[in-house]
Amino acid sequence: MIDMISVIEELSGLTTRELSEMLKESESFVLQSKADDGGPKQVDMEKLVSSLPLHLLAVCLDLGRGSDLTYVLRGMRFLHSLSELATRHTRLEQVLLDDVKLSEQVMDLIFFVLSILSHWKKENHLGAYPFIHTSLVAASLHLLTSYFSSQWHELVHILLAHPKVDIFMDVAFDSLHEDMRILSVRLSTYDTKAFSAGPFDSQLTHFICQQCEASLQFLLLLCQQKLFRDRILKNKELCRNGGILSLSLTILKLGVPECLKGSMDIASSISRLKAKILSLLLQLCEAESISYLDEVATLQKSMELGQTLALEVLDLLKTAFGRKQKPPTSSHDKSYPMGSVLISALRLVDVFSDDSNFRSSFITNTIPFLTQILATHDDFVSSWCSVNLPVMEDDANLDYDPFGAAELALVAASNMLTEAKANYSCPFRSISMPSIAYAQTRTSCVVKIIANLHVFVPNICEEQERDLFLQKFQKYLLSESPRPSLDHPASNEATTVCRNLGSLSHYAKSLIPNNLLNEEDVQLLSEFAYKLQLWCKSQVGQRTLQVAKSDTSSQMKEDQLVQQPLPTRANVTSVPDSNIDNPSQVVQNIEESTATPSKQEGNARDETPRDRASVNGGLLQNSVGQNLIHLGVARTTSAGYPGASTATSMEVPRCKSADHFRTPEPTKESGLRDDDERQPKRKKRTIMNDGQVNEIENALVDEPEMHKSATSLQAWAEKLSGQGSEITSSQLKNWLNNRKAKLARIAKERGGPYDGENADKPSTPATSHFGDSSESAGEESYLPPSRVLNALGISKGNRLVTPDTSEPNTQAESDQNIMTNRPITRSFSFEPGRLVLLIDNEGNEIGRGEIFQVEGRAQGKSLLESHICIIDVIELKIEKWRELPHPSEASGRTFQEAESMHGGVMRVAWDVVRLAPVLL
Repeated sequence: MIDMISVIEELSGLTTRELSEMLKESESFVLQSKADDGGPKQVDMEKLVSSLPLHLLAVCLDLGRGSDLTYVLRGMRFLHSLSELATRHTRLEQVLLDDVKLSEQVMDLIFFVLSILSHWKKENHLGAYPFIHTSLVAASLHLLTSYFSSQWHELVHILLAHPKVDIFMDVAFDSLHEDMRILSVRLSTYDTKAFSAGPFDSQLTHFICQQCEASLQFLLLLCQQKLFRDRILKNKELCRNGGILSLSLTILKLGVPECLKGSMDIASSISRLKAKILSLLLQLCEAESISYLDEVATLQKSMELGQTLALEVLDLLKTAFGRKQKPPTSSHDKSYPMGSVLISALRLVDVFSDDSNFRSSFITNTIPFLTQILATHDDFVSSWCSVNLPVMEDDANLDYDPFGAAELALVAASNMLTEAKANYSCPFRSISMPSIAYAQTRTSCVVKIIANLHVFVPNICEEQERDLFLQKFQKYLLSESPRPSLDHPASNEATTVCRNLGSLSHYAKSLIPNNLLNEEDVQLLSEFAYKLQLWCKSQVGQRTLQVAKSDTSSQMKEDQLVQQPLPTRANVTSVPDSNIDNPSQVVQNIEESTATPSKQEGNARDETPRDRASVNGGLLQNSVGQNLIHLGVARTTSAGYPGASTATSMEVPRCKSADHFRTPEPTKESGLRDDDERQPKRKKRTIMNDGQVNEIENALVDEPEMHKSATSLQAWAEKLSGQGSEITSSQLKNWLNNRKAKLARIAKERGGPYDGENADKPSTPATSHFGDSSESAGEESYLPPSRVLNALGISKGNRLVTPDTSEPNTQAESDQNIMTNRPITRSFSFEPGRLVLLIDNEGNEIGRGEIFQVEGRAQGKSLLESHICIIDVIELKIEKWRELPHPSEASGRTFQEAESMHGGVMRVAWDVVRLAPVLL
């Protein structure tokens, strides 16, 4: 009879090479060895192999009563050696692998060992137990590929055919979870002051990390097989009761203690653990047969686990993308692959944000990390709109060595472990994504997350969910913005976010052909970026007015400029829905809250208190016209197009009540000089010197429509920058728009000629700069060419004159005929059937249409009184989801809704001032 215990202890310590040589030298499959007394001993390998599984099962049943896990680990290591040798020895293969009954016993042994390990807990995690437990879990799992099949699809069929496969799934994940608890406790222990870790402790901790990673990697590769994944989704304990979620949380909360942060082995191993569990979760969430997240949402406890997990993933991303978080250079060393943590986390957030069970909680909690990404000032385009990333994640799988792992654990159990023997490390196999695919996938995830949170499905979503993500995003930007000041009236972060969203929207279109994004994703992103930009423009005006009010409140106690209080920092974050849907309305509301100077006050200028503040064309001024602060609010020129705000480079939508900001001009030069001497002189903030002004005036002779051409603006901005201070294209456009807006007032002050004698000559700027405009030098002090004034239809009486007649129009007529005063058109009549061009707030042509109705009522308004026409759009050059200038429930809020509500005819209401004739 074979002494199984002594034989296993002796033979399990031999390498496969040593065993192979002994088998070759043996006769009749009998090994010759020495007994303890020195005499010869024979071991019948056929009997030994056929009895080994049952023997180990019997030992497992006796665990706790004299037997321990150390001996079981020896037996599992011996089985690994025999399985490897079987492919090279026909007799051993026939005995070990071809015997069906023996194969069933090996399967039962694996299941039973894992069952024991899943419930085997010890309080002391500093002895040999952590090494034995973690290596035995990994050895048991990898025996499946070593003994049965190394092909994963074949192994899955073998497992699913076993009647106890569900038990195997439970105990496999539970035993792995116990390994993770062991690792977590060990790391937490080193995080206290009572323990200090040296190189030896670092090696042992790294060993445990590798055993945990080998086990998790095995289960991940199983889950990548569809049949096995579908079977897991039907497992109540793992899915519905939150078993896998609980395991995932334990892994994601692992952290490297301060005393071990110098070990890149440990840091990279823990990072790969997180990457692998996130990948496993993705496999389950993306399954098509059963919805994993629906299973999770079945029970309240599991739902709470899922929400906690989601927050943990978001915190991981916030830390990774935090602007102050800069990973060390060594973390990107290919010798220490960190795993695809970020790309897996982004993909998982994409899945969660698209699921109805978690979308509501994600709407708020996703915003911080998205803002961290989008608020990047310098390198956003190179990081998120390019495939040439300076750094990308490296991922790898372990080539697990069960024999070496068991050897180290057994040495530790015998208290003979030294630093030299603890030097165990598994080799890697790189599985990293190609760099281009990685960069594009990362960007597409961000696009899809925004699209998922912004989408509104009328038949599914509640009405209060419309633009909910947009509103919360706006509130977050307001809450995170610094307190507004005179130097920084607007939120730089919000402006940066809007600019980067625009870049992302443009780049996202290139990902559609690669099937990384669909057109709906890109459209939703563009819509979100467009609405946020409009809000940001209006918010500039709100916050700047707020600063202006606080700065001049002491001078306006007797006669308040503002009749109702402006929003404070505490309440400005509560943005009404109507203002968000129509950002231009926000600006209009701001203007309407400003007191309109009465006609009587305008005629009695001498009686106006000198300290009284008023608003003139976007400039907060005192009674004598001295600029106090520039307001970030649009000015309306005589041509009906918006002037640009100087508080930011973005253009603000046109406001119909801009006249409310105009104040009577001073008439007495002596009074002007007196007040000018009394007022403290403000530092002049000019963007162009006299030479630059002369240069641009000469250029406007040949390019009167320069402000409409981005290419021309950029070229002239670069040219002017070489003659003085640096000027951007947006600053130049603002200067041109403000110049145009101020022509009427300047003409009235200086009485410029209108006979056209100097129409082709640029005006000469004066040396003094009245008003100290923040936009440019000399805007207030030079007389523009008469050709420009005539082209705009401005008379000496400051009334509009059409190019076709010398008769001045009334104000109502001028509003309707504004488009006829443009130098590129002639006066034309508004009549049904007439072809017209549709112009947007920025003066750009966005489409063509045919006038349908000019009289009567529409949308509850008189068309004549409100200066609106009903247009049937024939050609549209912008997206159909864009909001209409006059949205309504009856006719639609967007071009697309208008088209569907009128049977395929895109019928919209359009301002007369934004129509131009089609020249045939």
